[in-house]
Amino acid sequence: MRGVKTQAKAQQKLRIIGGQWRSRRLPFPALPGLRPTGDRVRETLFNWLAADIAGARCLDLFAGSGALCFEALSRGAASCTAIEQHPEAVQQLSDNRALLEAENLIVVGADSQQYLQQNRPQKGYHIVFIDPPFDKQLHSAICAAVNSPDWLVPGATIYCELPAADNSFTAPANWQQRREKVAGEVKYCLYSYIEPSA
Repeated sequence: MRGVKTQAKAQQKLRIIGGQWRSRRLPFPALPGLRPTGDRVRETLFNWLAADIAGARCLDLFAGSGALCFEALSRGAASCTAIEQHPEAVQQLSDNRALLEAENLIVVGADSQQYLQQNRPQKGYHIVFIDPPFDKQLHSAICAAVNSPDWLVPGATIYCELPAADNSFTAPANWQQRREKVAGEVKYCLYSYIEPSA
């Protein structure tokens, strides 16, 4: 019976909601902490991003299933860099990239905190997705680490998804909150990056 359950879990799939790959279903592995952004939340998020997504350079710091990065690319983002630590999830992201022929997706197997500390992109990003495993309580630290003109272009948009009951999260003082909504046990927010004055 255990083998049957494992096989069923291994075949979990997410559905791309809009854009060129609309209704395509992509497999993702069943891993601890891997929790794809739900369809309803994703639809609301990308309605919020409708005016910003075309041609955007995106960074998905906890790519997991790829729900956010593939949705962004499907809707016209120019590129997306997907950071994911778990080797099995990294492999599936790469397989799905090949399946969709998504040449503008860059998959990086790395710890997000270390990646932000040890790297500097050639160009800043227009949109950043921050949706770490809820039990790790990484939101504040990751937001602080990415809060730099190296990573973010002026006016960049940052999406954060966190537990609705989490009162510990503190966004950087120079981020302006644009949207906030709660769906069940999930709170999701949209911010604009305001570059600090020199």
